[in-house]
Amino acid sequence: MLARKSIIPEEFALPALASRATRKPVFRDRVNKARFIAKSGACNLAHKNIREQGRFLQDVFTTLVDLKWRFTIVIFTMTFLCSWLLFAMIWWLVAFGHGDLDQNRAPGVEQCVTNVKSFTSAFLFSIEVQVTIGFGGRMITEQCPIAITVLIMQNIAGLIINAVMLGCIFMKTAQSHRRAETLIFSRQACIAVRNSRLCFMIRVGDLRKSMIINAAVRLQVVRKTTTPEGEVIPIHQIDIQSESAVASNSIFLLAPLIICHVIDKDSPLYDLSAMELQCSDLEVIVILEGVVETTGITTQARTSYVTEEIQWGHRFVSIVTEEEGVYSVDYSKFGNTVKVPTPLCSARELDEKPSILIQTMQKSELSHQNSLRKRNSMRRNNSMRKSNSMQRNNLSLAVPKVQFFTPEGGQNVAVT
Repeated sequence: MLARKSIIPEEFALPALASRATRKPVFRDRVNKARFIAKSGACNLAHKNIREQGRFLQDVFTTLVDLKWRFTIVIFTMTFLCSWLLFAMIWWLVAFGHGDLDQNRAPGVEQCVTNVKSFTSAFLFSIEVQVTIGFGGRMITEQCPIAITVLIMQNIAGLIINAVMLGCIFMKTAQSHRRAETLIFSRQACIAVRNSRLCFMIRVGDLRKSMIINAAVRLQVVRKTTTPEGEVIPIHQIDIQSESAVASNSIFLLAPLIICHVIDKDSPLYDLSAMELQCSDLEVIVILEGVVETTGITTQARTSYVTEEIQWGHRFVSIVTEEEGVYSVDYSKFGNTVKVPTPLCSARELDEKPSILIQTMQKSELSHQNSLRKRNSMRRNNSMRKSNSMQRNNLSLAVPKVQFFTPEGGQNVAVT
């Protein structure tokens, strides 16, 4: 018995098609990893196994400022309560040692502190001394030099506690990163051709009218590298220059600006094409520093861009317009981008073969002209269809004339 032949010819079978199909180069998928800097600017770094914890106590003020608000409030309250209770105990011991608490003392003996008869009254007197309320019901006398010494000690201790605690609260309220909340970055970064060179671009802006003085932008590429000696550097920071940093050291952040980095031979992005960029494991960190105009405090805003957040062949749309003699900024389009013709090759290949850019521009121009021709032809066809339909409607609405003939050859009568 003969084997049944397949209905599909052998040259069109799946194995044959698979063998003849062109194989594209397969790139290794990028492993999802934690980013070093979050989009909000927070550093994604955990400190573990710190043995010398006492170093934090050597800088108590900075430790208090870095604490969370709930811990700061608890420490603020407990510091004052403990100091009041401590000196209340001292005043109670002074009164007890002098015999002021004795109900059977001689009537001519004067008290060290008047009207201190219990620990509660000593606690009230401690609060009055430290916060300088002075209700007038309790006061010290010149009979006890030790009471005067305790009064001086409590005043000095109260001034120190007030200075530290109020300074801590003020510094937490006026921290520099609070001003950085109104410094914004675009959610996406772009790579496109500008002035015939491939450029990495981001957009920064300031939402407040008070400016940032001496604002400077720094760009860094962070990635894992291996040296020729075999040493693995997990966080290798490479500084890259921007156009603003080449001309001067600061930018005038009056309106949102596009920070541009020219991908040249000194750039770590020089050998990366569009496909290789998506498969690479790097992170671009952007740091904006400046002095707050109103407070004079130095502030810093940070963000980062991983490869999934870098759009190849896009550029930012313009958001600054002139309306009635005033420049207006539309922040609703702050992160909007538009697609532009950009070669998919690396900057090195573009420098070695400048004709790639010319060919890309020509193809883009041809495609643009073809799209315009298609649109015009579609518009013409639609207009012709509309005109034909209108003519048909007019013909259908027209009433034909009907002629009646008399049987004896009389005159014709036309009726419409």
